[in-house]
Amino acid sequence: MSESPRDIKIATPDHQVADTIVQRWSPYAFKAQSISDAQFASLFEAARWAPSAYNEQPWRYIAAKRDQEELFEKVWSCLMEGNQGWTKDAAVLALGVASVTFDRNGSPNRTALHDLGLASAGLVFQATTMGLYVHQMSGILPSKAASLFSVPENFEVVTGLAIGFLDDDPQRQDELAQRDRKARNRRPLNELVFGETWGAAHEAV
Repeated sequence: MSESPRDIKIATPDHQVADTIVQRWSPYAFKAQSISDAQFASLFEAARWAPSAYNEQPWRYIAAKRDQEELFEKVWSCLMEGNQGWTKDAAVLALGVASVTFDRNGSPNRTALHDLGLASAGLVFQATTMGLYVHQMSGILPSKAASLFSVPENFEVVTGLAIGFLDDDPQRQDELAQRDRKARNRRPLNELVFGETWGAAHEAV
């Protein structure tokens, strides 16, 4: 019998990290199961408390629970075709949006996308503590989303998020199941953290 993707995807870090980091990963298969309003609110509450430049909080989310059928379909239609098949069973579909100008003075916010990423990371790790999984996507239709949801011009639709319960059936044999069974890997720290000069690993790693 094949192993469950849940078992295969446990990370093997080289240094000690929190359990939520070890357990987090982005599946392609979700159970067709809903979450409660309280669970939904907890996810976005975690995003709400992310840090940001000048505390501008430039992130916004357009989100739909699967039991909000019309709204769910509307958000789903803003995903590229390659992402529509595997997201149909998600408990929540969302679009991550960032204000690209500062409220305080109208000047460009150079770190807006970074701050949206921090907010989404908070959501992702909150989801992990709740037994939920999140798969973030660049494969969206930003212009369509901006039009459908009347997004203001100073906001940019950046990413999609599929959130839900993992379908970890070990009998799945489709192409996406094969992706879910590949071991996780990352570049070593000495390729990521530099010290004296670019490309020279910091002595601590």
